[in-house]
Amino acid sequence: MKTLDGFGKPCPMPLVMAKKELDAGETDLVVNVDNETAVKNITRMASKKGFGYKVTTIEGGFAIAIGGDLPADAAEGAPEAAAAMCTPGGGCSGYSVFIGKDHVGEGDPQLGYNLMKMAIYTLNQADVAPMNLLFMNSGVKLVCGDEAQIIDSVKELQEKGTDVLVCGTCLNFYEIADQLKVGEVSNMYDILERMHESSKVITL
Repeated sequence: MKTLDGFGKPCPMPLVMAKKELDAGETDLVVNVDNETAVKNITRMASKKGFGYKVTTIEGGFAIAIGGDLPADAAEGAPEAAAAMCTPGGGCSGYSVFIGKDHVGEGDPQLGYNLMKMAIYTLNQADVAPMNLLFMNSGVKLVCGDEAQIIDSVKELQEKGTDVLVCGTCLNFYEIADQLKVGEVSNMYDILERMHESSKVITL
């Protein structure tokens, strides 16, 4: 069984290390990491590739064992699985929405914020929900704030099958990781992969 040392490595380096080994044919792997965000990212990737996994607490962090003989977590799945739930009728165009700031356009800050709030509300009211809603940079503040309309709209999108990924590095930069109200903490690699898998990406 091969062991990878992900201690002290910034996101998404441990994930990329593990993926490279699995893509090369490794079927029994242990990845040692020092934070829970890396655990979530690596186990989600392993499940998406059809591998089971087991997480064990070790000194200073966690050991993630990945292998075909381990039980898979049925709660995790590929983004395509969510696509079937994008509309009540079961159809989805497979598009993603990237939100890299907490406002729309440039000009008056309050106007820009209000436009973003309305844009997210409109996405929720659309006939076809996005497959992915991706938050980065100051956009992560939207899912950590107290604006009920934004939080409710994003939660309702999740219920329709939209995957909501929130940049963990950005949450840590703004020191608001403990204020996240909706969405899953993710990383640059996973967010870019979701963009690549989408039929189109809309940037707000």
